[in-house]
Amino acid sequence: MSDLAQAPPLVAVSGRPPNRWRALLRSPSGMTGLVIVVLLLILSVVSLLGLLPYDPIAQDPPARLQPPSGQHWFGTDQFGRDVFSRVAAGVANSALVAIVAVTFATVVGTLGGLVAGFIRGVPDVAIGAMTNVLFAFPPLLLALTLASVFTRNWFTVAVAIAVVYVPIFVRVTRGPVLTLREVEFVKAATTTGQSRTGTMFRHVLPNIGAIIIVQVTLSLSWAVLTEASLSFLGLGTPPPAPSLGSMVYDARTLVQVAPWTMLAPGGVIVLLVVGLNLLGDGLRDVLDPRGRGVR
Repeated sequence: MSDLAQAPPLVAVSGRPPNRWRALLRSPSGMTGLVIVVLLLILSVVSLLGLLPYDPIAQDPPARLQPPSGQHWFGTDQFGRDVFSRVAAGVANSALVAIVAVTFATVVGTLGGLVAGFIRGVPDVAIGAMTNVLFAFPPLLLALTLASVFTRNWFTVAVAIAVVYVPIFVRVTRGPVLTLREVEFVKAATTTGQSRTGTMFRHVLPNIGAIIIVQVTLSLSWAVLTEASLSFLGLGTPPPAPSLGSMVYDARTLVQVAPWTMLAPGGVIVLLVVGLNLLGDGLRDVLDPRGRGVR
């Protein structure tokens, strides 16, 4: 599930860095992904600020199952709720869960990979064993089990997803660290009396930053899909808070009479995942030290 095979090669951080943002804007995939993600994030902010045209959970039975129109852009559902407002709120909830989950997985997994790859010995064996145990479970099944054990709310869902992705970041980090610990400038830092912690954070971590950034972007897309899957199965963000996955589940019996109730949330899930993947591809290209994709 990692993109380590396509990640940028490891080089020492030195000299004036190229203008990565400008390169990203010149990358077709990166620019497309960035536009999609930014637009959906703006939609999330609008939802969080309460600026939506309708209350996402307010029911209006007389307006039930109305097709898309100037009044209801994405139509209404079986309870007369505005689908556009619910989709916007669902994007905000999915983004919140994904960001919290991936942040937790990034911090814990990166630290674990640094320690395992740089210190080796007992820490490497212990972290490797825990990673192998977590990898033994199918990701969705593990997230489903963890989400069902604890009281269901958005935070427990985020933690359940984070646990699934921690071993991925451990693996993605550990391999490059094993290589970097043998590089001359890292050995020089150690022989000059710098502590192992200082060497890891000052010399090793900056040189794997590009790999981690790409993995974060890809993991966000997987986290969105996992949250939607859990919500579809009834173990994601609890109602009445809108969730893209639960909206798809609720619309499964309405496809023939009101297809917009499924097309809107399903299409936004696809759009968000595609946007994050395209952004990850663009970042992988522009963060390549050899300049691939930077023209």
